[in-house]
Amino acid sequence: MFGLSPTFIDREDAGRQLAEAMQAAMPPDPILMALPRGGVPVAFEVAQRLGLPLDLLIVRKIGAPGHPEYGIGAVVDGREPHVIVDEDAARRFHVPPGYLAAEREHQLAEIERRHRMYFGEDEPSEHDHTGRDIILVDDGIANGVSIRAGIHALKDMGVASIRIAVPVAPRLLLESLQEEVDDIVCLSAPERMEAVSLHYGDFRETTDQDVVRLLKEAHRLSRTLSH
Repeated sequence: MFGLSPTFIDREDAGRQLAEAMQAAMPPDPILMALPRGGVPVAFEVAQRLGLPLDLLIVRKIGAPGHPEYGIGAVVDGREPHVIVDEDAARRFHVPPGYLAAEREHQLAEIERRHRMYFGEDEPSEHDHTGRDIILVDDGIANGVSIRAGIHALKDMGVASIRIAVPVAPRLLLESLQEEVDDIVCLSAPERMEAVSLHYGDFRETTDQDVVRLLKEAHRLSRTLSH
């Protein structure tokens, strides 16, 4: 389901709008998985409004040499860390020998740091959602490297189904992603898209502390609902 082009006040506003759009397109008992950090405030609003459990899928972008903002690959947290590389982009940026291997190790170390910060001493089994219906949430998709890495990792995990819910993403990318997932909810699908941030009035950085706070609040609300 692709929509027109709203602009979002901030990530919370985007999450509220997304929750409204998702009500008609949900499996019976899904788990929301947010891509930190920016996807967490969006997913938290969805979790609150739809009464869904919230978990994280930690994905780290591998930036192009000299252009760290442009993703040429990504690494995903998990029992077996998953790496995906956009071969076309890697060729375009003339990636030197050893660069991807070094970046992979660097991002794995950052994933480990974030995992400890966000989850503490949780067992990996607590984040194993084999056989479950997953809704993957981010604050927007630019070139799709991170979300594709997440999709591959979830398929390797053996989840039952994967849906994507995002406020904004380029139309052509959404059309290609449709072949990889069960459903997509996207509120704004422009033909051309320069940056996710341009679709938000307030796109201030989401911090690690924000992620920890929202995750704790989501778990508290989830426990309240289950009693």
